[in-house]
Amino acid sequence: MIGQGYVGLSLACAAAIAGFSVTGVDVDVSKVEELSSGVLTVAGVRPETFREAMTTGRLAFTSAPEAIANADFVCICVPTPVRDQSPDLSFVEGACAEVARHLRRGQLVVLESTTYPGTTDEVVRPLLESSSLLSGRDFLLAYSPERIDPGNEEYDFRNTPRVVGGMTPEATGVASLFYGQFVDKVVVVPSCRAAELVKLLENTFRHVNIALVNELAMICHEMGIDVWEVVDAAATKPFGFLPFYPGPGVGGHCIPVDPRYLAWQVRRDSGHQFRILEQAEDVNAQMPAYVASRIGDVLNDVGKAVRGSSILTLGVAYKPDVGDVRGSPSLKVMSVLHGRGANVSFHDPYVRQVNINGEILERTELSKRAIAAADCVAVLTPHRVYDWDWIAEQARLVFDGRNAYADRRPPNVVRL
Repeated sequence: MIGQGYVGLSLACAAAIAGFSVTGVDVDVSKVEELSSGVLTVAGVRPETFREAMTTGRLAFTSAPEAIANADFVCICVPTPVRDQSPDLSFVEGACAEVARHLRRGQLVVLESTTYPGTTDEVVRPLLESSSLLSGRDFLLAYSPERIDPGNEEYDFRNTPRVVGGMTPEATGVASLFYGQFVDKVVVVPSCRAAELVKLLENTFRHVNIALVNELAMICHEMGIDVWEVVDAAATKPFGFLPFYPGPGVGGHCIPVDPRYLAWQVRRDSGHQFRILEQAEDVNAQMPAYVASRIGDVLNDVGKAVRGSSILTLGVAYKPDVGDVRGSPSLKVMSVLHGRGANVSFHDPYVRQVNINGEILERTELSKRAIAAADCVAVLTPHRVYDWDWIAEQARLVFDGRNAYADRRPPNVVRL
């Protein structure tokens, strides 16, 4: 398993628990040392899963790429960021070049990194074939997108279906057999390109629908209508509707990034815009500033300006019940408020410190005194550990950006 971020390590743990002898390869020597000693420092991986995998004795870690030569299955799980609005495949290219140096006949290579359709065929395959071995003749090549949802207690690695598409029918079949050892259901698509597009469709779907309801939230506020009541009422329809909810924007490692691969490819290949996607990006990108302005409004309503006000943010991770702050819209809201002169602090049970406009903020203790001292408590990521009733009792003013107070309406709580 090349790359031991949350994707590669989750896959490594699942395979080890299923009975495979697994080696996790990563260029970060300190990470390898920590994982080898049983210390989990990778956000998004369940601690109990990591412990179980380590207990099997079948999971090892190394920074030596020579381990690739001893494997029957090689899975590439490295980052694919976006730089200057274009996909950055440098990590994939580097990993493929390393695999090519150690590739041998009979191996199956699977790319899991999220990317645009055609990457496995147009980028990965030529790099691997620089070894003088040919895909379909000497080794097998497939694509299978990761579908991990950190913090989701209902759907884990095993009960989330796995999509697989290979360069050849044999590659598809062997990859399906491999993943079928530790997931309940494998969904086969006819090509790597189709499998690559599946992942982008999933995240584009969420991006567009979140944008829809975020823009609806702005409209509802102007019309004096409660957006949460509207969405909940619409969700009672048993067909033709799937509820999404507004918030301070989108964050994490997938939704703000992955759809850009598709928008970039559409522009490159057809010269056209993927209009609905690009409009969704615009809407979601403006939500942190909109939420910050709403916080300013509720402060103004009680006679306070943003400048000089004390604002305590609850939750800075990009989603509830995880400690991952990558692309977190909560941090963007804090940055806007900080830039407008507010005294910003935060509490998050999973995050110790954050960087806001170049200033390192340490986590504030969630005490009665800290809450009461804040001019406004802003709920931006609703972790389940929070006692919302107790918080409302101590706070002077609460801005609820995530509908944490859905079933209760304290008079000092203002919802997005």
